[in-house]
Amino acid sequence: MWLLLVLALAQAQPGYEYAVVPGAAQYDGTPSPAFARRLLAALELYREGRVRRIAVAGGRRPGDRTSEGEAGCTFLRARGVPRDRLLCETESRSTYENLRNLRPHLRGRVLIVTDAPHLRRALFLARRLGLEAEGHPVPGRYGLGYWLKEWGLYLLYRLGVFPRASAGSPNTPGGAPGTGL
Repeated sequence: MWLLLVLALAQAQPGYEYAVVPGAAQYDGTPSPAFARRLLAALELYREGRVRRIAVAGGRRPGDRTSEGEAGCTFLRARGVPRDRLLCETESRSTYENLRNLRPHLRGRVLIVTDAPHLRRALFLARRLGLEAEGHPVPGRYGLGYWLKEWGLYLLYRLGVFPRASAGSPNTPGGAPGTGL
């Protein structure tokens, strides 16, 4: 009896309004393999009806002609996602800025879609910014260095070393400019 009730409640949960894909490298408009994995995971969630829209974030590095957000949205449009189902942020340079810049446009529950090592930090930042966020880890072969870097950054944010992000104020400018944090 309890099992049936739990299953019924689980099925009654509404989907997520957005899959949020933080930026990663792009090369002249083509998403890097890591970015493409994130985008394809979000696309699968969209096609399954688990998310209604996809938000892609990321700016340009010096010398780039295309932003990560533009490259990601172009990639998804080419795979059948209608323009009105996409939110494309093109100015941010860090995970914190990705989420901060998207925040005013996001409504409802969001699903952060990112690499497994990156997910804990991204969720921490999203929740500090007031987003109702859960996570979807993108599987992959991630080296120990990546895991250690992400855990270290997560701990630094938790300890308040990056106070603008750890303070949780949605109106506070900036992350750590130029650091990709």
